[in-house]
Order: sequence, then structure tokens, then C-alpha cells
Amino acid sequence: MAKGLLTILLVAAVGLSLVFLAGCQYSPLTSLGVATGTVRCIPVEDYVDKMKAGWVGQMAGVGWGGPTEFKYQGKIIPEDKMPQWQPEMINQFEQDDIYVEMTFLRTLELYGFDCSISQAGIDFANSGYPLWHANRNGRDNLRKGIAPPDSGHPEFNKHADDIDYQIEADYSGLIAPGMPNIAIELGEKFGRLMNYGDGLYGGQFVGGMYAAAFFEDDMEKIVRAGLKCIPKESQYAECIRDVLAWYKQNPDDWEKTWQLINEKYHLNPEYRRFSCSGAESDFNIDAKINGAYIVMGMLYGKGDPDKTIIISTRCGQDSDCNPSNSGGILFTTIGFEKLPDRFKSALNPEGKFSHTPYNFPTLVRVCEELVRQAVKRGRGRIEKNAHGSDVFVIPVRKPKPSRLEQCWEPGPIANSKFSQEEMAQIKIPEE
Repeated sequence: MAKGLLTILLVAAVGLSLVFLAGCQYSPLTSLGVATGTVRCIPVEDYVDKMKAGWVGQMAGVGWGGPTEFKYQGKIIPEDKMPQWQPEMINQFEQDDIYVEMTFLRTLELYGFDCSISQAGIDFANSGYPLWHANRNGRDNLRKGIAPPDSGHPEFNKHADDIDYQIEADYSGLIAPGMPNIAIELGEKFGRLMNYGDGLYGGQFVGGMYAAAFFEDDMEKIVRAGLKCIPKESQYAECIRDVLAWYKQNPDDWEKTWQLINEKYHLNPEYRRFSCSGAESDFNIDAKINGAYIVMGMLYGKGDPDKTIIISTRCGQDSDCNPSNSGGILFTTIGFEKLPDRFKSALNPEGKFSHTPYNFPTLVRVCEELVRQAVKRGRGRIEKNAHGSDVFVIPVRKPKPSRLEQCWEPGPIANSKFSQEEMAQIKIPEE
């Protein structure tokens, strides 16, 4: 009886193993990885193709929207004021939307995912590129000895609800395919250098959407996946839920939805309670409304690269950062090989991103190295498919959002300060 039961269990285990491995076989007929319900699987070569596209999408969005940045505040950019795309616009090596997150990648490259938040702060303090708003305030705090997480706390950073981590969180999902909790964790380490509350959640939302984009191409599902990565009670989550609802009400009229967003999240001071420019200012760099404009491009763009970037740009305010995020997420779903040639034909592989050691090929290589660590960190593994190529086998995990916090009613400070030894590692470069 016992021997028979053992035999049955062994057969069942082998069967489950075969089902598991079969679920990891990648279909060449689809551009998406395979999800079995318990795992997601994607060949490394297809991961790289999508990751490359994600970076190109960021560069396309910021390059195309760049000439309009903050020229239209609380206004839709007229259609005839939208720049014309030129392939050379892809070479965006001097944009803070791109180079800041490479500082975080460099920290991970040198010290791994278990690096301390203090080390992340030291590396950011040593960066030499120009910064603004929460980034600038956070780095100034770090250089004064205010260590993270206090460098991003509202008591020390009056820009803590600003867009900054949101614009530079793309990296967190691009090295965490199908692993939203890795993106959330990276936000807790790097996002707290400069942001708090909704300012932090914006980046975790973006990271979560990128993580989903490797396995999903339905924009609404990707937005909802990102929404699961942030506290549902937050104003940021409320804003994204509103955009989804208004999209359902006005599926063919993005300008109507824009008006509803503007009325609630720009003109209503209750949703600008920690606005660095004041609740009455036309200038609005709050993470929430700019996050809404990311989602606008994704939903109303309906998978079209041009429409996605144009709509996120024409929404105004930070109109190069927002299309950089929406373009990056969409392009990730498409993959580099399938991108329209106009977005990659002029890409300069030797161009070096400002104040970083990376050109495009080096950036891709480092991300591939880091994602292998991330897969193991997420309790996944790397297997061989029938062709002998590496495949990422990634367990499906429910996202675990950070705790709820609000910049206008912040929790206590951590009294985090750099030690003398840590301060000695900070060498402020000339800007």
C-alpha cells in the first residue's frame, strides 16, 4: 500500500514537472511570454528584445515631446504645435528622464540588489548632472548629510510629491519582467532618495506597468497591473482609477477625459495639497496629474506608437517625461525588432549617456546581467528550452504595495544621517 502510494506520488510529481516545463515552452507565434497561472516564462533573447525597445521608447518619447516641455500648463497642446518626428530625435543622451535612472543601475551593477539605501544615497550624491525639483532637493540633502529615507521626507524635501522618481523608474520594471515586487522594492531603495507618498507611488506604478508589459499588450490590463503596485487608498491610485473610468465613459474623446482630469487634479486644491508651486499655480509637476497623462497616451493611443506619444505630449505640463514613460511601456510590448524603422534607424550605438559609463549596447548588457539576478531574487530560475537557449521561469506573485503615506500628513522622520565614514565617500563634482 505504502509502496503503491509512493509510486503514485512519484508519477504525479513527474507529470507536474512535465506540465510545468511544457508551460515554459515559448511559442514563436506570439511576441509575448507564456503564463501558465503559476509561472511566466520568456526566453532571454526575447526579454532583451523587449528591454531594448523599452529604452528606445523612453528616448523617442522624451525626444519628440522635448520642445514642448512645460510650455502648455493647464492647456492641451494644439495639434499644429506638436513637433514632427525626425529619426535623429532618438539620440537623447543629455536628458534627465534617461540618465538619472542609470545612476541607480550603476549602483546595482556594482553592489547588487542587496546594496544598502545609504550606498544608493552616496552614489546619487556623487552624481554630476544637473537636477531639478525633488531630485535636486534630495541630492542637496544627501550632500548635507541627511541620509535616506529622510532625504526624500516632506520635512526636508518640499518637492516630495513631484514627478521625479516617476520619470526615472522605468529601469525598475525593465529589469524585473513579470516581477512587480522587485519594482516595488527598488522604489523603496531608490525612490526614497528624493520622494515620498504619491511621489514614490508614481515610480512604483510605472515600474509595475513595465514589469507587466513583458507579458501583456492590452494597455488597460497593464495600467491595472501597475495600479496593484501602489496603496489603493492613495490619491495617486484614485487618480488612475478615475482615468480608467473616464476612458470607459469617453472611449473616443481623449480631450473630454483631459478636461475631467484637469478639473479634479489641477484646479481642485484638495488634490494639490503638497504642490511645490502652490495649489493655484498653472505649473503642475505633481506626480498624480502627470501620471494621468502617461495613462492617457497608453489608453487612447490604442497600441499605436505615434498616437501614444502624441496624446501624452499634447496633455501638456511635463510633456516630455510623460510620453517617455508611455512610449517606453508601449515599445516594451512591441519589442525592438518589430518597432517601426523610424524609431531605430538613426540610433547612435556609441552615444554616451550623460555622466554615466553607458552607451546603448553597454546599457543593454548591464540590464541583462541585472535581470538574471532579479529572476533569482524573485525565486525564479533560468532553464534551457528545446533549442538550448536560456529561458527565464518567473513565479507569479501578488504585488505587495508600500505602506500608505501622504506628503501633507507625513509620518515621523527616521533621523537618518550619514556617518563620518559615509560622508567621506561623497565627493561633490562641479556641475
